[in-house]
Amino acid sequence: MTDTAVKIERTAALRVRTSLSAGATQSIAAAMNAILADVFALYLKSKNFHWHMSGPHFRDYHIMLDEHSDQIFAMTDSMAERVRKLGETTIRSIGGIARLQSVLDNDADFVTAEDMLAELRDDNMQLAARMRELHGICDECGDIATAGLLETWVDEAERRTWFLFEACRNVGVG
Repeated sequence: MTDTAVKIERTAALRVRTSLSAGATQSIAAAMNAILADVFALYLKSKNFHWHMSGPHFRDYHIMLDEHSDQIFAMTDSMAERVRKLGETTIRSIGGIARLQSVLDNDADFVTAEDMLAELRDDNMQLAARMRELHGICDECGDIATAGLLETWVDEAERRTWFLFEACRNVGVG
């Protein structure tokens, strides 16, 4: 048996039947995997900033970022499972996340509280926009299940954006 035949045989075992077309499931899964990579990157960035928060509003921001990171992480399993329900495969490693993510890492030794909040605000706004784009693809393909999940996640991202916006406004960050 050739390497290609072996790979086809192995991946066939992962296929799940769905009434959506193969093109639809591939498009939706690819977009969902990119969003999942961003969710993992945003989770880690939120935790990073939570751990390294300092300043006069430390306690409030520390608690808020912990709540945000919990909410962000809670999406990951449902996202990956939705990709699998579509009969596709999902992220398998940190390397896979790094290849797909558009949310930028922040490895700086020190970031001011104001810059942390502004960066996370913008990242959450970007995440909501990407989820809206995927919702449009889901609408075109008739994937109401993925669209329904996305609606909740967009609302959560907008809430985080709102909280971060208000926190930034209190410290004068644009």
